[in-house]
Amino acid sequence: MAIQFNPSRGPTLGVEWELQLVDTHTRRLRQDAKAVLEAVPDLSETPRPKVMHELMQSQLEVITDVSHTVAEAVGDLKRTIGRLEEAVTPLGIALACTGTHAISDWREAVYAPVQRYTELVEEMQWLAWRIQTFGVHVHVGVRERDKVIPIVNALAAYLPHFLALTASSPYWGGQDTGLASSRAIVFGALPTAGPPQMLADWAGFEEYMDTLKRAGTIKSIKEVWWDIRPHPDFGTIEIRMFDGIPTPREVGMVTALSQCLVQQFDQQLDRGYRLPHPAPWVVRDNKWRATRYGLDADVITDDHGSTAPMRDMLYELCRELAPMAERLGCSDELAVVGEVVEHGNSCERQRAIITGGGTLDDVVDATITELVEDRFVTTDLRTSNGAIGHAGT
Repeated sequence: MAIQFNPSRGPTLGVEWELQLVDTHTRRLRQDAKAVLEAVPDLSETPRPKVMHELMQSQLEVITDVSHTVAEAVGDLKRTIGRLEEAVTPLGIALACTGTHAISDWREAVYAPVQRYTELVEEMQWLAWRIQTFGVHVHVGVRERDKVIPIVNALAAYLPHFLALTASSPYWGGQDTGLASSRAIVFGALPTAGPPQMLADWAGFEEYMDTLKRAGTIKSIKEVWWDIRPHPDFGTIEIRMFDGIPTPREVGMVTALSQCLVQQFDQQLDRGYRLPHPAPWVVRDNKWRATRYGLDADVITDDHGSTAPMRDMLYELCRELAPMAERLGCSDELAVVGEVVEHGNSCERQRAIITGGGTLDDVVDATITELVEDRFVTTDLRTSNGAIGHAGT
């Protein structure tokens, strides 16, 4: 099975941001994606739509054009969201994004009228019924096909970093799950989801996909939902590990982190270096640690079981990537990592609202505010404290 890879000219970017449609009165999810899309035909009915259906009618996916810088990608997202806000406000709907919605019940979800989603639900049954989850996917262009699998393998070591920074789904159906990311569990239950297979090269990837097709596990490679996967049509590596992200600035943060890592590995291959190839058991264990503990995780750093605090690892990673971020023009966006480590990821900010005496309705209100105002909220909005501005001050 030959899989054609369409090389990118460089570390180009594409971002997919899955947004919640929230009823401004009840604060529960509204199953009205079809009506919203009909209100913005110039965004949704073009050959290259900027807004699309996702699995549930409670969500929309906002998509950037091919971008060359992080600032360009984030600006693209903001323009589309601005248009969506104009369309949803008269309908009594607000936009938000976290990995799961704090109070809505997945059993109330309505599926989008898309054939491939209908087929997915028919095949996966209960596993698909409950995927009322939200995430962010970042595509980074790769110049040569034979670099893709080594870079995917190397990026697998950073699954806990990606998830710890963005963990935003502690609540499921009104209950605190005790996890930093319940989304990682819900979506990860799909048979072809989870960490990428650690393959040797592109030929190994083609053989593995061919085997899955012969076995009837998949109909096309688009049904392989790894946390990091090659996207041959786009000529990218797609990082799918991120939980739903509440603010544009945090989307910029993970886009910068993704672009810097992929470009750094790309250049190391040019120089003849052999990229890291973490043991599969380390990848799986570290993903669980970030799923459970988020930024408080102690992650495994080698095949012998040594560990280090996630927060220390993130500070070290940012220092390591600083020269690359400077060259790519995304230093400011990468610096948001430090703000999240200091002030908390979305999971921690949501729980801080409850600890401070707020309710889950207040949590939903905070996530709406975070998206609209692009700032962190850590306490009940009815108080004057705990709203952290753009500079993290």
